[in-house]
Amino acid sequence: MSRALLIIDVQNDFTEGGALGVDGGAAVAAAITRHLRSHPDLYDVVIASRDWHDEDNDNGGHFAKPDAEPDFVATWPPHCVAGTDGAEYHPAIDTGLIDIHVRKGQGVPAYSIFEGTTDDGRPLPAALDALGVTEVDVVGIATDYCVRASALDALGSGREVRVLRDLVAGVAAESSEAALHEIAQAGGRVEVAGRS
Repeated sequence: MSRALLIIDVQNDFTEGGALGVDGGAAVAAAITRHLRSHPDLYDVVIASRDWHDEDNDNGGHFAKPDAEPDFVATWPPHCVAGTDGAEYHPAIDTGLIDIHVRKGQGVPAYSIFEGTTDDGRPLPAALDALGVTEVDVVGIATDYCVRASALDALGSGREVRVLRDLVAGVAAESSEAALHEIAQAGGRVEVAGRS
């Protein structure tokens, strides 16, 4: 039995000033690093995801067509394009504390870290199984989209899940609270990192 921290999409394009910047994203990036430094023995493995979209296509309809407005539900403006600064981790994240990097959304829409692959090409569930991970804490951006999807997939994979609500940032307060409620209803725990 081991415990993992899943850091979801703390990237430049999802923080203030980015293509899909979320208010509070930079503060969450810094808070995640502080959490890891303050609790060096809390996790057996730290895993971080990044959207890593292809530049030369619409990524399975995820990017709005050039002549169309994104609907911000199923279609989005271009973001986190592989190899760009927007796809990189926010500088407040200490990448030296990350053990496994996951890329998702390569040519297709992807919200959950469970849809991604590790740098060595393994699907995330296989990597978690190989490490014996039975418990995960989920943090990152955005509460109401990729954090939600990742936490629900972690629950669906049979793992115990906590979302650390002071280490997430969402697009909107109402939809973020709804996402946290949905996770709790599905069997996850929503807690504050400083009290865990």
